[in-house]
Amino acid sequence: MHVKPPDFRLGSVLATSFTATLTERRGDAVERIPTPQRLVDWLAVSGLAVESCTTAQLELARELREAIHAAATAAATHNPLPATAVQVINDRSAQGGAAAVLTPENTRQWLLSSASPVEDALGVIAADAISIIAGERDGKLALCASPTCRAAFFDTSQSRSRKWCDMNTCGNRQKKARFNANQRRTRSAAP
Repeated sequence: MHVKPPDFRLGSVLATSFTATLTERRGDAVERIPTPQRLVDWLAVSGLAVESCTTAQLELARELREAIHAAATAAATHNPLPATAVQVINDRSAQGGAAAVLTPENTRQWLLSSASPVEDALGVIAADAISIIAGERDGKLALCASPTCRAAFFDTSQSRSRKWCDMNTCGNRQKKARFNANQRRTRSAAP
């Protein structure tokens, strides 16, 4: 029997979308890139298409993902950035050799080298993480209010007061839990 892999949680910010390839970090964790092919799939839908990926490259990607999550969490909570996370992010950024090009449709596209496209793609993700953690972009880092998720996300809402990494998942789940708790209280209070 073939088990369908979990859907990706794609947002508008590359680095925090990448950290969302592992969700429910404080509950029953969901790994959304369990195989090298799933990393290839995620990179493709994120505008960083590569033809293949090795197990070693998948491990580099997961190491980068966890480093970004640790650094973004520290930044969101106004704590010092973990030195090991900073080193991993910086190393991946420095090792990447992707070039941004402008398309005729006025969009940015990434050109990845044929020698190391996965490493180039990870370099793009690391550079994106650096720009948001360093505060170079308009928005703020925050942590999902879901007690089982606690994902770091980049809030670009006008009020900068978003509570959930994704309203369609964590937000709806929390609203449903609150509604059910209120229903139970109402039923138990009824004569």
